[in-house]
Amino acid sequence: MKEIFDLVSMKCSRTVTKFYSTSFSTATQMLAPGIRQDIHNIYGFVRFADEIVDSFHGYEKEILFDRFEKDLEYALIDKISLNPILNSFQHTYHKYGIEQHLVDSFMKSMRLDLTKSKYLTKDEYKEYIYGSADVVGLMCLTVFVKGDRKKYDELKECAMSLGSAFQKVNFLRDLKADYEELSRTYFPNTNLDKLDELSKQQIIADIEADFAKGLEGICKLPVEAKFGVYTAYRYYRKLLSKLKSTPSLEIKNTRIRVPNYVKASLLARSYVKYRLNLI
Repeated sequence: MKEIFDLVSMKCSRTVTKFYSTSFSTATQMLAPGIRQDIHNIYGFVRFADEIVDSFHGYEKEILFDRFEKDLEYALIDKISLNPILNSFQHTYHKYGIEQHLVDSFMKSMRLDLTKSKYLTKDEYKEYIYGSADVVGLMCLTVFVKGDRKKYDELKECAMSLGSAFQKVNFLRDLKADYEELSRTYFPNTNLDKLDELSKQQIIADIEADFAKGLEGICKLPVEAKFGVYTAYRYYRKLLSKLKSTPSLEIKNTRIRVPNYVKASLLARSYVKYRLNLI
């Protein structure tokens, strides 16, 4: 029965979210049940593509990525895939009418990670961010507004800014791993061998501007999505705050984390604000 296969596929996507990102998994649980699974479906898809280019060392990454991309193409055309992650993603893709160009831009940025290690100009950096993060925010926004094009267009820029903020925080947090393990540097005009406080503060100022724009959109989200997205926003803001107070040389030599007890406190305070209609 196809229904059983679909249920298994969606459980796989939930499992991927849970095991790869406890923070995102918790935030997703704060979404309304009617849209929660679809965000798991999107996350599973983008996570698997990212894992191919970031983690499968010792394997032919380009061949694996080519196969994944071809399987994705068939999944979107046939509305079924024997890859359970792609099967659940295609369900959400068709259910809400996610635009093909968003998927194409995401896969383009992921493919860049196979060969490109430095982003020397702001335009290169911006294009990569758009494909790797902004479009993911737009896919999620399509679900949040349940395909309402007017609401989507109203919140589009804010969703892109929030996606950019999340991605840039990840870049700053993962400087050590990206640079030493993957030989990648994403921030243009930044010498990571000599990362100083001025360069770090410039990066943080850029991220804070994205967060400010993103928060504008969060306040206008439908009630089904607002608390979950605000929870993710608070987590990432806290991580940015820790990065801001960490000396630049220490950022390059370690991976900054937010302890679980702090995450729990953020969740509780976010819920209070949500219930009091302060978001």
